[in-house]
Amino acid sequence: MKKRTDALKVLVVEDSKVTMKVLCNFLERMDIKHPLTAETGAAAIEIYRKERPDIILLDAQLPDIDGFDIAKEIRATERKEDWTAIIFLTSMTKDADLARGIEVGGDDYLMKPVSEVVLHSKIRAMRRLIEMQRSLVDVTHQLNAANRELQRLSTTDGLTGIPNRRMFDELSLREWRRCERMKKPIALVMLDVDNFKLFNDAYGHQAGDECLRAVAGQVARAAPRAADLAARYGGEEFALVLGETDADGARWVAENVRQHVSELHILHATPKRHVTLSCGVTSVLPASGLSFETLLRSADRALYQAKADGRDRVVVNQYGQV
Repeated sequence: MKKRTDALKVLVVEDSKVTMKVLCNFLERMDIKHPLTAETGAAAIEIYRKERPDIILLDAQLPDIDGFDIAKEIRATERKEDWTAIIFLTSMTKDADLARGIEVGGDDYLMKPVSEVVLHSKIRAMRRLIEMQRSLVDVTHQLNAANRELQRLSTTDGLTGIPNRRMFDELSLREWRRCERMKKPIALVMLDVDNFKLFNDAYGHQAGDECLRAVAGQVARAAPRAADLAARYGGEEFALVLGETDADGARWVAENVRQHVSELHILHATPKRHVTLSCGVTSVLPASGLSFETLLRSADRALYQAKADGRDRVVVNQYGQV
């Protein structure tokens, strides 16, 4: 993208040395210092690609490449944020020639011999257009950045910084379909902080928030692959979606997370004396007639069983046992 400065970068493309000198003198008197120059079409295209000028004063008739063809090539390779104003320099007065110049991407005409007053007016007009275009580009970039941030916020849990339930719902279905196409298993691990209400009651909500952030960090560590998903499912419950993973692999991941959370040694008023996790695990090979919702119910059932069996443990439920 062009640098946002008040100074205009102008390229003069003219094969007549006399006309070139006159135009450069005119431009310098307009405080456009050291204008770029080219005497051939090939040189003009090379300078354009390298310098990306703001305005091109382009002779319509050059010894090697027609000025109209140069304009056409510039427009074909031009980046949206780097629009360049093209003003044709010509002695042609036919309507067809003027129309052709506009069709190939020209923005205005200067009739030879060029009047300094007219040149000055057209340069000022193009400067206004360039400034408006730059402002629009800036606003567009700001809007795009704002939209990206809104998208991030809408799919990220505000407390823990990991994907939220909305992102979980979207990406888990996408991963289910991917594993179905690949004919690979998909595993789901549901994780719940044990006795979290008691923790909040004993230590306060601020400590509860810190606890959830610490647990989320350990859950996120367990999903290092691009296709893996660690998300806050709701409240003190988290979820891991592990593509191309069977039940044994998912059990290992769940045990690893459970152990790491235990090793955080977050004080808790329970017989364990620290925060623990219960985990429900299930895995299946996606196929016709099966659904991610059934997989979710199966993992929930396993989590419920882990709670019923005394918490701080991993239970694997065979898919379909809901």
